[in-house]
Amino acid sequence: MAISISDRRPVGQTGLTLPVFGFGSAHLGELYSRVPEAVSRATLEAAWQGGVRYYDTAPWYGRGLAEHRVGGFLRTCDRSDFIVSTKVGRTLIRPADPATFDRAPWTGGLNFDIRFDYTRDGILRSYEQALQRLALDRIDALVVHDLDAACHTPAALYLQHRRDLQTSGMKALQELKAAGDIRAIGIGINTNEAFEAVAPEVDPDFLLVAMPYTLADQDSLERGMADCLRRGISVVIGAPYASGILVTGSGSGANYAYSAASDAVQAKIRGIEEVALAHDVAVPAAALQFVLAHPAVVSVIPGAAHPDQVRANIGHLQAEIPASFWADLKAANLIAATAPVPDHG
Repeated sequence: MAISISDRRPVGQTGLTLPVFGFGSAHLGELYSRVPEAVSRATLEAAWQGGVRYYDTAPWYGRGLAEHRVGGFLRTCDRSDFIVSTKVGRTLIRPADPATFDRAPWTGGLNFDIRFDYTRDGILRSYEQALQRLALDRIDALVVHDLDAACHTPAALYLQHRRDLQTSGMKALQELKAAGDIRAIGIGINTNEAFEAVAPEVDPDFLLVAMPYTLADQDSLERGMADCLRRGISVVIGAPYASGILVTGSGSGANYAYSAASDAVQAKIRGIEEVALAHDVAVPAAALQFVLAHPAVVSVIPGAAHPDQVRANIGHLQAEIPASFWADLKAANLIAATAPVPDHG
């Protein structure tokens, strides 16, 4: 049964409902390549014309560039017609030496350094900065971004950031929600470790899961995802293409988890591709529809850096996929035997 882009699902107990399909803006921050301003605008226009009404962004994406681009487009639209979320935990600051500042890992972006801060003051400052970059007076949901061990060294700093969030950062988010300034609180999850260490320490309305649950990996199915169901926490899938390989396909240059795909990952994706070819199924379509079949998942937000990519994503969402495709993936141990799959009844 095809999925409609206008379908909505409730986020926890918040009263907020999200469209099942949204727009992730990391690529507009120039993640892998430069995106001309006109192409960025055309990409957002294509999303809007295609019926997309949920837009997610972050200060980190292009060091502020994605928020400027998303907000610059959305401020021309009726505010009651769309939902926007952004991230907190980083504030942007002028570099100590702008002339020599390295914007990596962004290929372009803006010339701003970042400061991690998960305290009450840091969360509020991040929120206030985001309002100005977006040129909007209201943000629907705020997501605590990148509270993962890999982002914070030494380990003592990571633990301090977690304490900051628990002791004061979450209070700031709860105050914003109680005041009606935001409607939902999210936590960004990039790893199973964060799924199991950070998420249980706080009480979010939803998790924005970037990598641990995709067509390529369901290791979290009986772990973090099961805990979301138990706790009544909704899930937004932020990297349905596993940072690239599920849309570009296997082969030289394929990215997985934001780096070059390993031989083991390449082999698994080749297996999925073989089954997809036998059933005349596009792997990106399977990637989008697979994650939406999980009962905790309320939305999927693939990225795009060109209007054609937006239109392709919308087509993948609505493509018909036979039940036999999913059965063959399970029979070949290419997805977990207990993984929920789309209902074709």
